[in-house]
Amino acid sequence: MSQSSVQEQPATADHRYRRLTPFWKWVLVSGTVLSLVISVYQLFNLGRFGGFVAIDTQYFYALLAVLLPMVFLIFPANSKTGATVPIYDIALALIAFGVNIYFLVYARDIVDLGWEYAAPDHIKYAAIVLWLLALEAVRRAGGPPVFLVVFVVSLYPVYADYLPVPFDASNEDFTVALAYHAVSSEGIFGIPFRAFANLVIGFLMFGVALQYTGGGTFFLNLAFALLGHVRGGPAKVAIFASGLMGSMSGSVITNVLTTGALSIPAMKRTGFSPHYAGGVEACASTGGVLMPPIMGSTAFVMATYLEVPYSDIVIAAVIPSVLYFFGLFIQIDSYAARMKLEGLPKEEMPSVRKTLFEGWHYVTVFALLIWMLMFLQREALAPYYATVLLIVINQFIKASRWDFNGFIDFIVGVGRLFVELAAILAGIGMIVGALSLTGKISTLANELLSMAGDSVVVLLMMGALASFIMGIGVTVTVAYIILAITLAPALTESGLNPMAVHLFMLYWGMLSFITPPVALGAFAAASLAQAKPMRTGFEAMRLGSVIYFIPFFFVLNPALIMQGEWGEIINVFSTAVIGIILLAGALQGYLLGVGNVATHSVLQWPIRGVLLLAALLFAVPGGEFTGYANLELALAGAVVLAPAVALTWFLNRGVAATA
Repeated sequence: MSQSSVQEQPATADHRYRRLTPFWKWVLVSGTVLSLVISVYQLFNLGRFGGFVAIDTQYFYALLAVLLPMVFLIFPANSKTGATVPIYDIALALIAFGVNIYFLVYARDIVDLGWEYAAPDHIKYAAIVLWLLALEAVRRAGGPPVFLVVFVVSLYPVYADYLPVPFDASNEDFTVALAYHAVSSEGIFGIPFRAFANLVIGFLMFGVALQYTGGGTFFLNLAFALLGHVRGGPAKVAIFASGLMGSMSGSVITNVLTTGALSIPAMKRTGFSPHYAGGVEACASTGGVLMPPIMGSTAFVMATYLEVPYSDIVIAAVIPSVLYFFGLFIQIDSYAARMKLEGLPKEEMPSVRKTLFEGWHYVTVFALLIWMLMFLQREALAPYYATVLLIVINQFIKASRWDFNGFIDFIVGVGRLFVELAAILAGIGMIVGALSLTGKISTLANELLSMAGDSVVVLLMMGALASFIMGIGVTVTVAYIILAITLAPALTESGLNPMAVHLFMLYWGMLSFITPPVALGAFAAASLAQAKPMRTGFEAMRLGSVIYFIPFFFVLNPALIMQGEWGEIINVFSTAVIGIILLAGALQGYLLGVGNVATHSVLQWPIRGVLLLAALLFAVPGGEFTGYANLELALAGAVVLAPAVALTWFLNRGVAATA
């Protein structure tokens, strides 16, 4: 199982994309390169050498002028559209380019003359065109659900006066509303697109470079070398490899299809059922988005919203992600122990030393990336340096060296991601613009608090449900942005920690990937495992059960996101770990260090129930919201736990004596 033995499926391989002819492929390549040149020119401040320093608005219009037209070239209007780019898509692409260049010409006047509230007629007419193009781009790139939300909410200022309380607001003229979307800093170029242009774009490129140079294979081989031979090894490999790749790619489905192609067959080979193997891969790939340091680029958007250094987001996300993956690891270990599932033969596993020797450049690049992110705090520039270093080193490695076609494929992969995300975020920005223009951003929080009856628990439940619904069918980043606009102010104004609130929304926004009836990540894994999709979804839900509780825990006690005294942080983390071990014992029927809980067909159920209660008592953090100290809850958990442990030990001893 050498590093070159696994053929990766590129992250960009997707049936939604039009299969371009050579001419249009070169148009995409040229546009991608141009967008990178524009980005590098602005972010590296090269204007100080060239004599032209662009303001942010000019940069955003220039970037959108390149990326928006390509939406109509690579995303067909419908599934029946062939490989040939039709004339109407060429026309839409040219109009998209022209209208953004038109705004670019007037970019300084827009800022200097305050046209966001009083735009001249010619800007209003151009704004209507841009709005229509942005809507169609969102429909093609994001799908009908995102399009419907953007379309309805973008027109909210036009019909707000006709809505009932608490959704009513003063009406605005149609052309005024659309001009606001096109020229204000709260519309198309609001926080979502600004975060993309200033931070995320570099990490998208780095993620594609990592996959096309064989990074996914390296992670898989390293995971097999470390864990493939231990009890339940292939499932633990999936946790390790999918977690790392998910953090880089930010795409749950891509992660499942990339790492799951090898981990799922290996799990089935060692005795894991198909639906269990699919559930493990779905949970591991979903959790990758939560794993520092990159967190699928969402961390950078979150840092922009909270106006805090990126390093603060990473530090806050460490304990929750560790608890999630620890819970997944312990459940797998418990299941493998109860079912007596061994790992793969050690002689078949790659050598750790050889794997690290073959993939030393990945370690070097990650070290550079983390050093620049955490110590130099150069978030915008770090991925560019890391990508260049990775590509240069890769060209000296015979096994993964690119030829000219390989380099072109990499550029195409980058371009597709740029175009897709830019289109979606431009549309999502109009949601921000609509709420900003009507003033609802400042009043919606109070109205949500009033609906919840000033109850923090009720508000959190409402927030969890809203986050789950908004996460259905969209990327994690898009779901988070919508929630940060609408829900976050209400939760923070109720007295909750802002960092905890934003992480809460991120967690619940991604749960639809493993929760039936949607469970897109589980369904993708089921297709690889040849398992029933719904059964795989419910298995993923059970395996990932910890993730349903962790967000409530760190919101109720921010010590779990390292906000507080070190003594409190260590205390809360330690009891949470114990709680997760007990929860795994209850769900999988095997308690670590004690034995099989399911030895008695009748008594196993009360034992599991007691373990579940004890798990909650240990894991729920103490504080003002629970009314009990952490030590009090832990002592109560120990009292509840003792009889269950004693009975399990006694039953296992009896089975051993009769064996």
